[in-house]
Amino acid sequence: MARKRAVFFRSSKRRFAQLLLTLITIFLCLLSSPIFATVPSLNSIATESLIQQGKTFYEAGQFDRAIKLLQQAADAFKASGERQQLAVTLSNLSLAYQQLGQWEQAENTIAQSLDLLPTEPTQILAQTLEVRGRLQLARGQAQAALDTWQQSADIYAQISDETGIVRSRINQAQALQVLGLYRQAQKTLTEVKPSLQKQPDSALKAEGFRNIGNVLRIVGELKESRQILQESLAVAQASQSQQAIADTLLALGNTSRTQQDTKAALEFYQQAATISPSATTRIQAQLHQFNLLLEEKQIEPALALRSPIHSQINSLPPSRTDIYTRIYFAQSLMKLKKNTNSEIATILATTIQQAENLGDRRAKSAALGNLGKLYEQTQQLSEALNLTEQALFIAQAIDAPELAYQWQWQMGRILKLQGNRQSAIASYTEAINNLQSLRSDLVAINPDVQFSFREEVEPVYRQLVDLLLQSEPSQENLSQARNTIESLQLAELDNYFREACLAPLEAIDVVDPKAAIIYPIILEDRLEVILSLPGQDLRHYATKMRSRVFESHLEKLLQTLVLPYTSDKEIHLLSQEVYNWLIQPAEKILTKNAIETLVFVLDGSLRNLPMAALYDGKQYLIEKYNIALTPGLKLFEPKPLTRQQLNALAAGLSEQRFGFAPLQFVKRELAEIQSEIPSEILLDREFTSTTLNNKFQASPSPVVHIATHGQFSSQADNTFILAWDERINVTQLDRLLRARNPNKAEPLELLVLSACETAAGDERAALGLAGVAVRAGARSTLASLWLVSDESTALLMSHFYQELNTGVSKAEALRRAQQALLQGQYRHPYFWAAFVLLGNWL
Repeated sequence: MARKRAVFFRSSKRRFAQLLLTLITIFLCLLSSPIFATVPSLNSIATESLIQQGKTFYEAGQFDRAIKLLQQAADAFKASGERQQLAVTLSNLSLAYQQLGQWEQAENTIAQSLDLLPTEPTQILAQTLEVRGRLQLARGQAQAALDTWQQSADIYAQISDETGIVRSRINQAQALQVLGLYRQAQKTLTEVKPSLQKQPDSALKAEGFRNIGNVLRIVGELKESRQILQESLAVAQASQSQQAIADTLLALGNTSRTQQDTKAALEFYQQAATISPSATTRIQAQLHQFNLLLEEKQIEPALALRSPIHSQINSLPPSRTDIYTRIYFAQSLMKLKKNTNSEIATILATTIQQAENLGDRRAKSAALGNLGKLYEQTQQLSEALNLTEQALFIAQAIDAPELAYQWQWQMGRILKLQGNRQSAIASYTEAINNLQSLRSDLVAINPDVQFSFREEVEPVYRQLVDLLLQSEPSQENLSQARNTIESLQLAELDNYFREACLAPLEAIDVVDPKAAIIYPIILEDRLEVILSLPGQDLRHYATKMRSRVFESHLEKLLQTLVLPYTSDKEIHLLSQEVYNWLIQPAEKILTKNAIETLVFVLDGSLRNLPMAALYDGKQYLIEKYNIALTPGLKLFEPKPLTRQQLNALAAGLSEQRFGFAPLQFVKRELAEIQSEIPSEILLDREFTSTTLNNKFQASPSPVVHIATHGQFSSQADNTFILAWDERINVTQLDRLLRARNPNKAEPLELLVLSACETAAGDERAALGLAGVAVRAGARSTLASLWLVSDESTALLMSHFYQELNTGVSKAEALRRAQQALLQGQYRHPYFWAAFVLLGNWL
């Protein structure tokens, strides 16, 4: 098998790169701050000298020499019958053996140390348990390590050792991260932070802040992560710990990279590699540099790092850190297309053997699966399938769904290449079932936050839909395809907020017999559309077209819509093509069924395009149908608008703030609303986040109308509305709206954001709009996709509330308001098409 694995392979894309980055970071923390305990009450100057020299060699990374001296000291203590001193020395010996990957000796010495110690709570017992926990985690026994560190924390609490408690809690957080329990790790570190802040500056304090920063990065709180890592760096510099400084610089590089601040990330990695006294940290910093340079297509500077990294990795002692470092290096090499395949195969073969020797089944599964990926890329499908099956068997045996889904997905791809479509569908379905079970912990497999979702999760759903919709799909396959695309929409929103915060409700389509649901699905080689009519079988039609061609056409059409001076001819030409792809094949059946409302579950960049502006050759779609959007039919409560005592809280900014232009017609817009329904107005200085919160709690209204600058982005941190005193991001807005007293509040029927826009250059910016709509808890959200003239906006909103007062549905009210503008001086789609209704259209 080893000979076979050395064949040449083609390069493959990243799979575990960022997961490995996280795992390696965790183990670096373990290696960088071991508890080298002080031996109590030494009676022999010679023995004291042995201990001190051993500690010096240990801290210098000369572990063989440290072991030799510590063993001499242990022999002396054993001969003199000094049990306590012997126990501590054996514990320190275990640390040194761990650093060399000599696991049997490390196990033996820590076991002997614990056997020598009494069971009553002492500092020495707690420190020895800490060392045992480090050994367990290094050997892949994360749950055992967590339990051991809980014991050490309990002992420190009994003897009132605050520093020991802090250290043990930090260790527990590291174990929780390895287990994929990032939210629990975050909670643990948040609880320990006040105690950390009271500590004097030290390497331990720097490590604690660094761990908090790492977890915040993983759960997507990037700004906060960078801030606390800067605190960690300041503490490390004040304590003059070069290792702590290097480790924090490495962490800052990782956070900067996740923020897509490539320049800063490379600088942090370079600094960490330059100053680190630890070979392990130095390799990690260089490896992250190498991987990022390749990702950025900076091939020449990356190649300069390749040989130094390879030679240093070969010198690492066999350990879990070494295993994941090797896999990460192999994954990085896959980005090169310069005769690296044999090298990658050899690295992975060695890694599999190391994982076997170490008894680390999770690492073995990862290495086997990656080797299977290489065989897949070279079309050696039988070998690829065999290796993938082995990897999957292990992942399932150790209950690791975050690995299992990867290998089920890989099996699906291989089976598809072998022509076994039904078995491929079964494997893809199992992969998605595992992803569904991981909803609350998707972050565990996506530590590089947003962009890895598109590489490691989204393709599983799309490739399954592709398989299901081939060759005249059955009703069963059509239904599964529809459910799969809805599940993808939900997974995207979970990923957007970095948590599974959305609870599905009753499907809204079952309560509106006059609504048709349209699912456009963008696949690599075609546009698929699934049509759902009330009480009927699903229908399906497709247009052969490369996705990049389709995306390019959408971008051209969008550019004609967002400019008020483009010609009708130009708009109609581009818009009619999209109409022909999405709507024309269904025209007759829609007419036959007297459909009044079209509800779109839009995919990808289609979310940035207003369906109202699609043109059939004679009229716009909004002239024939009510139109609504939804990210999922089960995400919004299917109830009509409550008409009794309809009132609004209306807030707006008319003056220039924070560099944003004044909105001169906002005062008129709010006055028009107040003339149609009873409204409380917050204008300019009155419109602050604090005032908004107070008003929500005091007198919650079923309608909230906000006329201010805002931006929708594919990044939750960059999705905001502007108040007088600050930007309110989507998470803050969620907290404000949910502060409405649940005992008094009517449901939030309608949230209106009338002066927002999608972020320029962000093809998935409208995901932010869906995020706001869902997270706000509003049954319906009316918002603008681009910034429209505030004069025409005031007019449209006036018409909208007038129509809403007549008793029609929200979708019908919006359609009538848009038609009113279409008939007058604002007939260009720039003025009316930007406004879209998300959620409940009733």
